[in-house]
Amino acid sequence: MSKGKYYLTTAIAYASGKPHIGNTYEIILADAICRYKKLEGYDVYFQTGTDEHGIKIEEKAKAAGMSPKEYVDMNVKEIKRIFDMTNNQYDHFIRTTDDYHEKQVQKIFRKLYEQGDIYKGEYEGWYCVPDETFYTDSQIVWKDGVVTCPDCGREVKKAKEEAYFFKMSKYADRLLKHIEENPQFIQPESRKNEMINNFIKPGLQDLCVSRTSFTWGIPVDFDPKHVVYVWIDALANYITGLGYDVDGNHGELFKKYWPADVHLIGKDILRFHTIYWPIMLMALGVELPKQIFGHPWLLVGDGKMSKSRGNVIYADDLIEKFGVDPVRFFVLHEMPFAQDGSITYELMVERYNSHLVNILGNLVNRTITMANKYFGGVVKRNDASTEFDSDLIETINSKTADVAVKMANLRVADAIDDIFDMYKRLNKYIDETTPWILAKDENEKDKLEKVLYNLFEGIRIASTLLSAYLPDTGDKILTMLNTRKDDYDHLKEFATVDEYHVVEKPEILFNRIDEEEFMKQFAPKEPEYKETQPEVGIEDFAKLDIVVGNIVSCTKHPQADKLLVFDIDLGEYGNRQIVSSIAKFYKPEELVGKNVAVVLNLKPIKLRGVES
Repeated sequence: MSKGKYYLTTAIAYASGKPHIGNTYEIILADAICRYKKLEGYDVYFQTGTDEHGIKIEEKAKAAGMSPKEYVDMNVKEIKRIFDMTNNQYDHFIRTTDDYHEKQVQKIFRKLYEQGDIYKGEYEGWYCVPDETFYTDSQIVWKDGVVTCPDCGREVKKAKEEAYFFKMSKYADRLLKHIEENPQFIQPESRKNEMINNFIKPGLQDLCVSRTSFTWGIPVDFDPKHVVYVWIDALANYITGLGYDVDGNHGELFKKYWPADVHLIGKDILRFHTIYWPIMLMALGVELPKQIFGHPWLLVGDGKMSKSRGNVIYADDLIEKFGVDPVRFFVLHEMPFAQDGSITYELMVERYNSHLVNILGNLVNRTITMANKYFGGVVKRNDASTEFDSDLIETINSKTADVAVKMANLRVADAIDDIFDMYKRLNKYIDETTPWILAKDENEKDKLEKVLYNLFEGIRIASTLLSAYLPDTGDKILTMLNTRKDDYDHLKEFATVDEYHVVEKPEILFNRIDEEEFMKQFAPKEPEYKETQPEVGIEDFAKLDIVVGNIVSCTKHPQADKLLVFDIDLGEYGNRQIVSSIAKFYKPEELVGKNVAVVLNLKPIKLRGVES
């Protein structure tokens, strides 16, 4: 019998490229939570998808020689491939280019405008293209003379344009009251405090919700030179994906599953989900989600994963080296509740060998092997006992209860630790009861059978729980035990199976990895840097006359594809012509107006007939 509904969503992936393992972690986490809730008996609905509009998509599509729709179609295919490869059972994959979503977003925008929550104005500020966010003078960060984004650290540009704005401050007090009256609304606790103290209490600024500087977006139907900005477009997916309708003609899924039980998102976009989204729902008269959980980041070593840093790791590469379940195990087990986790090849190999091979794989293998050796593969329940039985059973039962508590609080890594504590206790039980010694005495045969039965019961319970996180592994173990995946209520009871008729030859779940050989083959190599020119002293450097000039014009060299020809304004020193071999890195039109350092007293030279 169902315990009720459970609706979980992830942030929707931005369709600008292939998701790395840090992005993929979120959907694996969501899948594990949903599988566990199904095990408990809930009617689960799991939605994920892609965010496909914005200036970054428009620019990348243009650079690739594609239309924006062709570009996102290509990337969405790759995103779904990665998500499916990691064995995720989502119920719905929404795209913000889906017709039904776009129509409802237009209706949402119009409704908010007509009721006075959205107004037209003008925006001037610092704009970050990757984050699609405006920042004020007080928010931007100066770094080495460059104005940068406070979130991603990239350069921002001054921008001014006509825009529509959402009156955030109108709902600020109501939102704060909701957060304070519902302590589980934002989790972890540290994230909640950050949102209240850093954003809500200082005073919410009105939010820019339309753009005119690009066209790849959902048009505002009553003012088509504007496109709906990402925060209304993307955030609305959580209700449009269920069939929400502004006019009240909601689909059956919306009626059944809303409000969401959990919005699962990365900590870096918490502000948009815990402030902008709830306020939008309040304005629409829609019930708020029950909880928004901002999970931490998965770091590479001690640094954030970034293409610009060259430290990106992808799920498909890891799966090729380790397998699907080991990758799921690692990202779920190594991510703390409220702090960032870390991924390295060394740590993955260590966890693979210690947990999956030694603790789990060896336990299952030797228990099935003993059952076949001593009882022909058939182990029945009997009334015999050992002095170690009660402690084993107590551990299995208490850890099962602990897993439920941890999962109720989304402490997934801690829940996995509890399951492996069961496996550790079962290994210890083998050492305590010494089945190989009991087998030598015919009078101890019943006791030996009870020991093996208890082992199988413990393995059954732990592996049924494990199947939420490592579904293929959990199912393989239960198949080898020739038992079914019981519902959660049966997991609370030890000794519910009459007999185990196990496979004749156990499957090797995980083969040990030779760490040294693995690291030689797969570990990232230290970069080989070119040697520098011979060192010079300060007296040599002082001979250089360096000034800053402005690029007036830039053209391709008439006889060399790799060369660009610059006309550079050096102020009181006049103009200079310089030839540089950077054509493969920049287009001429991108460089006009840029400032560059010029060595005034460098001896002139002709490059392919043009003086530099």
